[in-house]
Amino acid sequence: MTTKTTFSPSDASPPPGRPIDRDLRDYLETNQDIVTRIVKPVSLRDVGALTAQSQDPIVFENIIERPGFRICDMLVRNRKSQGRALGVDAKLFLPTLAYRLRKPPRAFVHVSNAPVKEVKWLGDQVDLNKLPIPFHKEGDEQPYITAMNILRDPETGFYNSGHAGTTVTGPREALISFATPHSLRIMNKYRQMGAREMPIAICVGVPAAYEIMANFSGLHLDQWGEMEMTGTIMDQDIEMVACETIELSAPARAEMIIEGWVSLSELGATGAVTSPSMLRLPAHENIPRLRVTAVTMRGDRPIWRNHQTTPQTDHQTLPRLCHEAMLYNRLRELGLEVGDVQFPTWGAALSVLMSFDYKWEGFVNDALMMAMGAPWLNTKLVVALSPDTDLSDPAEVYQAIATRADPARDYVMVPTTRGSPYDPSAMPLPDHYPFRLVGKMGIDATRKKRHNAADFDRAWPMNWGKVRLEDYL
Repeated sequence: MTTKTTFSPSDASPPPGRPIDRDLRDYLETNQDIVTRIVKPVSLRDVGALTAQSQDPIVFENIIERPGFRICDMLVRNRKSQGRALGVDAKLFLPTLAYRLRKPPRAFVHVSNAPVKEVKWLGDQVDLNKLPIPFHKEGDEQPYITAMNILRDPETGFYNSGHAGTTVTGPREALISFATPHSLRIMNKYRQMGAREMPIAICVGVPAAYEIMANFSGLHLDQWGEMEMTGTIMDQDIEMVACETIELSAPARAEMIIEGWVSLSELGATGAVTSPSMLRLPAHENIPRLRVTAVTMRGDRPIWRNHQTTPQTDHQTLPRLCHEAMLYNRLRELGLEVGDVQFPTWGAALSVLMSFDYKWEGFVNDALMMAMGAPWLNTKLVVALSPDTDLSDPAEVYQAIATRADPARDYVMVPTTRGSPYDPSAMPLPDHYPFRLVGKMGIDATRKKRHNAADFDRAWPMNWGKVRLEDYL
């Protein structure tokens, strides 16, 4: 007897998405319905404050100090724009990313000519001070580069990518901050080979899907690098072109490529970091020096992709999208029907929210402990919620915590775990600056069987949602 297999929504692969534009400028044109374009003149020192007031993609068309350039930001601030980055509707973003991350990498397509080669600054022509690099916070004395960068593992040849914040210190000099374990591992491999410098390509102005993949965190360098997976999550081939002064290839359709060499021995001191928690932590850094050897770019008003670092921007969102997808997969492995997973920007990059349905007691604590035990440093506070709670609404989340969680029964405390360098409540770890120690807390704010379901029915005014105040003004 043959039985027909049925799949729940969590088991089924998401439907195929729409084709994604191959470059940033086409993406901005295709998605112009959600893009805000500022045509009035704007100063570089005002870009950050204006950017942070937008919820959707924003483009500055007229930069006072740098005519001929444009600046864009806020490409993945919310689920709507995140969905656009993968060519799917907002509600399908997380399951689509989670599904595609489980697929194999996709090989590059190498080309000899590329749009990013239309203008070349080589040798003495290189001058970072001529680029439209914004300042990010009060007190900054130098502009700060936040774009995606590429390193190549000298052992495997795989391309690792990330976003290493880079402080401009001169026309061809900068200080670059590597925080990810894989970047540090690659640097050590170059040192073990006897190299004094490591090649790097800073890739400015690529589709947001590149940047989402660049922030993947997990074991992978023995099988692929993030760049090899970019084509996988975009469901298309990625064109790469050889750099001018270093033995690396870079995205052929980027707006700009900054080529250079990272010193493996020389460090420079910087001031306070603008952390994802919006605080000036760590208070200082000693980080590698970067020697810039070439800049190539598009010829027609190239777009500088900024990641404004504060207050609630892509800077908080982008590094955690793959984390959300990985937790989504782990929750499904527990047998849960997952609604959503979010690291909210208003959670200081230290908190994660997870909504799911479960069959019986025990699942929630397993889910909380799994998330608190994640390898990242941003799961200090983990909240489990039912799917009827909107994770994007702080008031909804707070209401659920206040009315569905009994601190005596529904809070899980774990002492003495690795803390984030961005968390001032964590205890500094002696001899390991800037790292810290901190406890973690999990909260079960789901609807439980012991509750009377009717107790959670909301009381709303008559005709709530049907009449609007503005109609009477």
